[in-house]
Amino acid sequence: MNNITEVATFVLKGFTDDTQLQLILFFLFLAIYLFTIMANIGLIVLVLGDSRLHNPMYYFLSVLSFVDACFSTVITPKMLGDFMSETKVILFLECASQMFLAVTFGTTACFLLAAMAYDRDLAIYNPLLYAVSMTPRVYVPLITASFVGGILHSTIHTVATFSLSFCGPNEIRHVFCDIPPLLAISCSDTRTNELLLFLFVSSIEVITILIVLISYGLILLAILKVPSANGRRKVFSTCDSHLTGVSIYHGTILFMYMRPSSSYALEHDMIV
Repeated sequence: MNNITEVATFVLKGFTDDTQLQLILFFLFLAIYLFTIMANIGLIVLVLGDSRLHNPMYYFLSVLSFVDACFSTVITPKMLGDFMSETKVILFLECASQMFLAVTFGTTACFLLAAMAYDRDLAIYNPLLYAVSMTPRVYVPLITASFVGGILHSTIHTVATFSLSFCGPNEIRHVFCDIPPLLAISCSDTRTNELLLFLFVSSIEVITILIVLISYGLILLAILKVPSANGRRKVFSTCDSHLTGVSIYHGTILFMYMRPSSSYALEHDMIV
């Protein structure tokens, strides 16, 4: 048997090697990150501090803000440091931890967006029963199940990915340790991993998108029953931002993870 030297570190190649462009990107992503953190923390503080916002819709929104802040913190600080560094090195264990947390929070957000669509459906389609239907016995398990689902999904992919052999090259063509770029540099046969990725991501996408579509179908029926145009507009205004977030989030996931491996373009994935 030939000796195989396992890599102990990876190099995150990032967007570019151009020093001037890296400096511009540093300040751009620093501004985006600070805005993201301040906005999400501000929303959480607002919900906790204002008793008028103590209802399921804002509880879901504050948890989603927490997940978004965590997801950004898992990826962006390391990326900002790499913009100002020549080495851009990440240790093996750090890479595994980053991937685990990123997939956990990313998947949790999928489930939370579906739960929020269900919450809006109950509130609009049958508002008289909303207070009885969406109690802590309902929304707390929904939030908990979202986190549990995210952790389980992440554990499967993290174990499967880092059970592979990495014997060189160790350059990851991405800004963080994501699954496809790690599979691209593995020395092992990655067909099983690619199948796992496709099956789990497609299952989660189908289930969560189906929940959203059914919920919004019922919401649309309820809106059409409202007699005045101003009333319909007012009812829909409680859903438009959520629907926009769902479209952007799931559109990105479908583009990045639901393509055959032969069509992967990691540079495009970084931009998206």
